[in-house]
Amino acid sequence: MRNFLKQTFASVVGTLLGLFIFFGLGTAGVLLLIVAIASREPEPQVQQNSMLVFDLSLNITDSRPSSDTSAAIQQALSGEDSNTVTLRTVLDSLEKARRDKRIIGIYLDGSRSSSSSDTGYATLKEVRRALEQFRAAGKTIVAYDRDWDERKYYLGSVANTIVVNPLGSMEMNGLSAQPIFFAGALEKFGIGVQVVRVGKYKTAVEPFLRSNLSPESRQQLQKLLGDVWGDWRATVSKSRKLTPQQLQAIADSQIELQADRAQQQGLVDRVAYFDQVLEQLKKLTGEDKENNTFRQISLTRYAQVPGRSMGVERNSENKIAVVYAEGNIVDGQGGIGQVGSVRLARVFRQLRQDEDVKAVVLRVNSPGGSVTASEVIEREVQLTKQVKPVVASMGNVAASGGYWIVTDVNRIFAEPNTITGSIGVYGQLLNFQEIANKNGITWDTVKTAEFADIQTIARPKSPQELALLQGSVNRIYDLFLSKVAQGRNLPQQKVAEIAQGRVWSGIEAEKIGLVDEIGGIDAAIQYAAKQAKLGDDWKLQEYPEPRTFGERLLGQLSGQVMSALGSDRTSGQITPPDLLTAEFDRLREEIAILQAMNDPQGVYALLPFNLKIE
Repeated sequence: MRNFLKQTFASVVGTLLGLFIFFGLGTAGVLLLIVAIASREPEPQVQQNSMLVFDLSLNITDSRPSSDTSAAIQQALSGEDSNTVTLRTVLDSLEKARRDKRIIGIYLDGSRSSSSSDTGYATLKEVRRALEQFRAAGKTIVAYDRDWDERKYYLGSVANTIVVNPLGSMEMNGLSAQPIFFAGALEKFGIGVQVVRVGKYKTAVEPFLRSNLSPESRQQLQKLLGDVWGDWRATVSKSRKLTPQQLQAIADSQIELQADRAQQQGLVDRVAYFDQVLEQLKKLTGEDKENNTFRQISLTRYAQVPGRSMGVERNSENKIAVVYAEGNIVDGQGGIGQVGSVRLARVFRQLRQDEDVKAVVLRVNSPGGSVTASEVIEREVQLTKQVKPVVASMGNVAASGGYWIVTDVNRIFAEPNTITGSIGVYGQLLNFQEIANKNGITWDTVKTAEFADIQTIARPKSPQELALLQGSVNRIYDLFLSKVAQGRNLPQQKVAEIAQGRVWSGIEAEKIGLVDEIGGIDAAIQYAAKQAKLGDDWKLQEYPEPRTFGERLLGQLSGQVMSALGSDRTSGQITPPDLLTAEFDRLREEIAILQAMNDPQGVYALLPFNLKIE
């Protein structure tokens, strides 16, 4: 009877699961057909004397975004471009446009969004370098916005002509960062926090222990912001034929400049409405006054134009692999926006065995995370280096665990405004004894050894337990120092002095030996090709290889089936519509970082704060 009931139950569950899958696959098939029909577009045609339109509100990421299914379907049906594009796509498109005789200029359009993108300054540095090369080829760049801010103006200042709307303004009041602190709230709710850490600048735990920045944290943050702001002033002043001191005086004297004042200060060339800019663009492209617009093609559309005839696309059996490590480093496979140790380690094992891959460029855009996961990845990088050259390219941030994984590469490239370093480790221990007791919840313990319940959240850790945990953190910190000393060929004592969990800008990191050379991802690729002795006989291959839209669609549908059977799934994020929601979104990001902290040993090499420069 028992077997009969088990078989019956299994049969019912199997039938229901089959129906779920059947209807799911049927829906997927229909949706895939709709998307295939809607997205089947002819190859983009580029007219003579066209302008390439670069939307300054685009979010530029390292790796390809994993958009959810509904967004992908909506995009395909509407024909609208996604607001996210990869750095590789931008750089290749700008280089292609530089060589393309049909493209006479670039229109930097900042008017499509009232807010700036979230693209980091190191990424913008690489894009700006490509725009400078475009302009140096004798082509024109026109930039227009209703309201310029520092981030958009960092790119826009490269233009031949910068225009602002008569009712617009220019924000030029410097950069700031505003970390969030939770210690007061945790204390109010009766949540205890204990920490074990090494490095006086390893201040990642401060938001849970303090209500403000420590002197060490303030010192390093002030220096970091100063370096990024210094690069901004030096870069913009060179393009606008101003001095950094003049820009600083403007920033110190007012919150924003009105349009006419911005022109008087030499920050913009014209004060004009969009229709007047449109007339200028029509003249540049040779369009008649009767035409409604100018000859143009968007950057995302132009990216689909084949570049082989212009020498951009390469055809070779020799590959240089570009591996992206973007997001928090976590143990296991990792999810969207995370660097999973198992997944990335597998990629390096495959590349090590692939004879067509002659060199590897590891592109890091990560604040770190799990120490165990970082070590798993670094070991595979080390083994790969023994077989073929491995070069690191640091993006906006490559700190703590993000620095751990590149300690043993052949050469490290970074931008002047890259955030790196943060060589330090910590463990964070929460307990809920007080809040639980206040609400009538208690625990009791039975154990067979003194420290059998050390993982409990029911009580604070004893002094003896904290001492043992501190010893573990000290051991891992010493390992981190040894890796940096050996990999970077630096004396152990010097590494100990520049470590301490302190963050550095790329320009400072080069001075102290943590970075070998200032340069972007293209410089790293060229160096890798040279080390592999490939000449010009190579092509790029990006990893991890992105899933196709169909695979993402089927994956989401199967995830919905598993969700119906009791599994968890993660919901998407919505862009905050206002300042209050933006603050809640920042809080959610902090919580997401905590949720992703899954190191088996509970020890982390993570950036001292979830840094957002504004």
